Amino acid sequence: MQVLEALEIPSEDLVKTATILVIDDLPANVRLLAQILKNAGFRNVSFTSDPREGMRIYEELKPDLLLLDLNMPHLDGFEVMKRVKAKHSSTHVKTIVLTADSDPKTKHRALKQGARDFLTKPFDELEVLLRINNLLQTHFYGLMLEAKVRERTRDLMKAQRETLQRLSLAADYRDDNTGAHTRRVGRTSGLIADALGEAQEFVGLIIEAASLHDIGKIGISDLILLKPGKLTEEEFNTMKRHTDIGASILSGSSSPVLQLAEEIARYHHEFWNGNGYAGVSKEAIPLSGRIVAVADFFDALTHERPYKEAWPVEVAVQAVEERSGSQFDPKVVEAFMTLNHEELIH
Repeated sequence: MQVLEALEIPSEDLVKTATILVIDDLPANVRLLAQILKNAGFRNVSFTSDPREGMRIYEELKPDLLLLDLNMPHLDGFEVMKRVKAKHSSTHVKTIVLTADSDPKTKHRALKQGARDFLTKPFDELEVLLRINNLLQTHFYGLMLEAKVRERTRDLMKAQRETLQRLSLAADYRDDNTGAHTRRVGRTSGLIADALGEAQEFVGLIIEAASLHDIGKIGISDLILLKPGKLTEEEFNTMKRHTDIGASILSGSSSPVLQLAEEIARYHHEFWNGNGYAGVSKEAIPLSGRIVAVADFFDALTHERPYKEAWPVEVAVQAVEERSGSQFDPKVVEAFMTLNHEELIH
C-alpha cells in the first residue's frame, strides 16, 4: 500500500507520449482518428488501412495502445489480436476495438481475445479521447508501479546482500585482522571463472557470492578459530561445521547471488578426490565450490593467520599445482595457473 501511495497519477504530458497504432480498413476512419489524436496533442501516432501492414508496424513499434477495427479483409481484428497475443504473451496487449457491431456476442469474443475497451462507430470525439486517456492513464500507472516495485526489490536485495557481506567480514576479522580475505577470494574466484570461459553473468555472481564463503565461521568458537597450534580431531570436526552453518544461514533465498553463495559455503572444502569435508567428489562438487576451493586455499597460504606465517607466492602456487587431480579440479587449477599471482595477494 505504501508503494501505491508513493506514486503520482501519470501526467497528461506523459500520456501524450504514448505510441498509438490505428488499424482500420476504411481510410476515412483512419484519417478521422489520426486528426482527433493529433489535435489532442498525441505525438506518436501511426496508422494503416491494411491489417497485414499493421502487423509489421506493430512488431516494429510495440505500441502502448492499439486501436483496431474488427471487420477487415485479409486479416480481421480477431485474427490480429490472436497473432499479437501469441507473439507477446508475456505482456498485456492494450487494445481498443473499433466497431459498429453492437451484438453482445461480438463484444464478448473481442474481450476474450484481449480487448480492453470499445469505440462505437460513428466516432464521438469526446468519447474517443476519454476512453483513450483512461486506458493510457492505467497503462502508464502500471508501468510506474512495476518500475517502483523493481526499484524496491533491487534495494531490498542490495541491503540483504550488504548485511550478509558485513556478517561475512565480521567472521573474516576474527582470523584476518584486515578483513580483506573475503574480498580477495571473491576477486580471485571471478578471475578463475573468467579464465575458464564462463559466462560474464556467472563471473559477476561468483565475485559477490564467493565473499560469503566463510560466513559460517560466526558460529565457531574463538578458542578453535584463533587457536595458534594444530587442532585436535574434535576441534577440527567442530571447525568443519562452518560449511553447514554458512549454507544454513544463506539457504532459502530467491536471490541468484545468495543461492550461489549457499552452494559455495557448503562445498568450498570438498576435494576433487572425495577426501574433503563431506566426501563429495569430482563433478558432483558444483563448479562454484571447485573454483572457490582453489581461491580460498591460495589466499589462506599467502597471508598470515594465527596458526601460520604467510607463504611466498611462488611456493603457494606450487602447492596449488601439486594438488591438481587430488584436492583440486585439474581444469580449475589450469585456469588458476594463467593468472598473475602476485596481483592476487593485494
